[in-house]
Amino acid sequence: MTTPDYATYIAGLPRVLAGAAALFRDARDRVLIVEPNYREGWALPGGTIESEDGETPRQGAWRETLEEIGLDVRVGRLLAVDWVDGAGRPPIVAYLYDGGVLTEDDLKAIRLQEEELVSWRLVPREELGGYLLGSLHGRVLAALDVLAEGSGTAELENGRRVDR
Repeated sequence: MTTPDYATYIAGLPRVLAGAAALFRDARDRVLIVEPNYREGWALPGGTIESEDGETPRQGAWRETLEEIGLDVRVGRLLAVDWVDGAGRPPIVAYLYDGGVLTEDDLKAIRLQEEELVSWRLVPREELGGYLLGSLHGRVLAALDVLAEGSGTAELENGRRVDR
């Protein structure tokens, strides 16, 4: 049982938002990105972790993938975690998981969540900067590096690696 003093203490602690996404690639190593209808820039399949409902980051990445692009894919290992400051909102901790390589059949099975997404496309690494804004671009590049190197999870702050 939670005491009133403990509940007051918890209510006064700083807040942090949390999000999770999956990094999907095709056989040519292009990255799957989605175009939201509610903000500028493109994104990865992902979104807010429903932590108040007991959802974990990994579960959030799976759920968001299913909701946004209609693929029921078990996400792989954690590639990157990014602490992202923001104006007018608490910081966000962004988890990025390996979604794996999608086959032609997987790509044909994509069904966008029309309430939030306009389109999707596959983009080569060198063109990602034209689509992904802010820290997301650095996070995706770090995750691609982790995959290429076979190294451990990248730790970032505002899209820049701090673990090197």
